[in-house]
Amino acid sequence: MTTDAAPAKDAEDAAAANRSAASTVEAAVEAAFEDAAEAVPEPAPHAVLADPTGPAGPAAPATPEGRRLAALLVVGVVLAAFNFRTAVTSVGAILAELREGLGMSETVAGLLTTLPVLAFAGLGALAPRLARRFGPRPLLTGALLVMSVGLVARAWAPNTALFLLFSLLALAAGAIGNVAVPVIVKRYFPHRIGLMTTAYSTTLAVGTAVAAAATAPLDHLLDDWRIALAVWALPALVAIVPWLLWRPGAAAAGVAPIGRLHGVRRSRLAWTMLVAFGAQSAIAYILMGWTTTILASDGMSAAAAGTMLGVLTVVQIPVSVVVPVLTVRWGPRPVFLLLMACYPPAIAGLWLFGGGPATWLWMALFGIGTSVFPLILTLFGLRARTPAGTSALSSFAQSGGYLIAGAGPLAVGWVFGLTGSWSVPFGLVGALAVLLFAAGLYITRERYIEDELAPA
Repeated sequence: MTTDAAPAKDAEDAAAANRSAASTVEAAVEAAFEDAAEAVPEPAPHAVLADPTGPAGPAAPATPEGRRLAALLVVGVVLAAFNFRTAVTSVGAILAELREGLGMSETVAGLLTTLPVLAFAGLGALAPRLARRFGPRPLLTGALLVMSVGLVARAWAPNTALFLLFSLLALAAGAIGNVAVPVIVKRYFPHRIGLMTTAYSTTLAVGTAVAAAATAPLDHLLDDWRIALAVWALPALVAIVPWLLWRPGAAAAGVAPIGRLHGVRRSRLAWTMLVAFGAQSAIAYILMGWTTTILASDGMSAAAAGTMLGVLTVVQIPVSVVVPVLTVRWGPRPVFLLLMACYPPAIAGLWLFGGGPATWLWMALFGIGTSVFPLILTLFGLRARTPAGTSALSSFAQSGGYLIAGAGPLAVGWVFGLTGSWSVPFGLVGALAVLLFAAGLYITRERYIEDELAPA
C-alpha cells in the first residue's frame, strides 16, 4: 500500500461504515421521535424504571408541534454528537505536519494528546451547574459556537502556545456534550434510552472516524494542513441550527425539571462508574495515541499503521449501533462480558504479533472491546431514576474518569522512555482491562444512585 493510497482507503472505509450505520441511526431516530412527541412524564423518584425499548405507556396524544419539537431535538443531539471528537482525531491524523509547521517539540506534542482528556475532565465537571443555570439549548448552542471559533482560530495560530489555547475552545462542545447529552436523553426520552443512546454514540463514532480518515486526504488535496483542520468548523456550525429552532419550554410540558442530587461522593456506584469510565477511556486513548508508534517499531510503514488505527475507529461504528439497544434488552451484564472477552486476545495479539498479517484482527477486537464506552453511556441513564441522578452520575464519573484516562498515554510514554520496551506498557493496558472488568461487574448489576443516597 502506498502512502498516497492509504488516506484514500481510510476515507473509503469510513464512508462505507457511515452508510451502513446511517440506516440504523435513522430507525432509532424515527422511533425516538414517536416517544418524545408524546411528552411522557418523568417517572417518580422511586418508581420502577420502564423498559427503555418498550412501549411508552399512556401519554397525551401527539401533536404536529410536538412532533416538530421532537424531530428538532433528536436532530440536534445527533448533529452535536458528530462533532464531539472531530477536534481530537483531526489533529492526530496530521500530527507530523502540524509539528513541523509549528515547530512543536515532542514534549508539547505529548501535552497536545493529553489536552482533550484534561478539557473533558475540567469542563465536564462544570456542565451540570451550567445546565441548571442556562438550560440545554443555550449551553449546547454556546458550546458548539465556541468550538467553531476555536477550530478556525487554532488552525491559523502562529505559535504552539496559541494553538494549545485555541484547542481548549475547540474541545468545548465535546466536554460539555459528554455530560449534557445523557441528561437530555434521560429527561426527554425516558422510555427510549437505548435507542437514543444508539443514535448518539453511533454518530459520535462516525464523527470520530470521519475526522480521522478524511483530514489527511484533505491535507493532501489542498496542500494546506491549516485548512484541513479548520474545515471541521463547518459541521459544528450546522449542528447549531436545530438548537436555535428548538424551544425547550414547549417541549418540556409534563417533564420534570433538572434538579441537583447532593452527596454523590458517598455513592459506591458513582465511584465504581468513575473507575470503569476511566479505565475504558485510558485504554482507548492509549490505543489512539500510541498504536501507530507501536506498529512502526514492529516494522510496519506509517501509512499501513495509520490504516490499522482506522480499522479500530471504523469497527466501533456498527458495534456502537447495537450495544445500547442490546444493553436494555438483554441487560448490561451479558453485553459487557461479550465485549470484555475481546480484550485478552487483542492485547496478547498486538503485543506478540503486532505488525504481522493478523494485525487487522487485533485492532478489530480492540474496536469491539472499547465499545464498552456506549454501554457506560447507556448506564448513566439506567443507573439513575431521575434527570438529576443522571446528571450527577455522568458528571462525577466523566470528570474523574478523564483524569485517569489522561494519565494513561502519559504513563505509557514515560515507561517506554525508561525501558525502551513495549512489554510494560502492554502490561499496563492489561491491568486497566482487569480494573475495568472488576468495576463493570459491579455497575452492570441493577442498582440506582438515588437509592444509595436515600436517608436510612
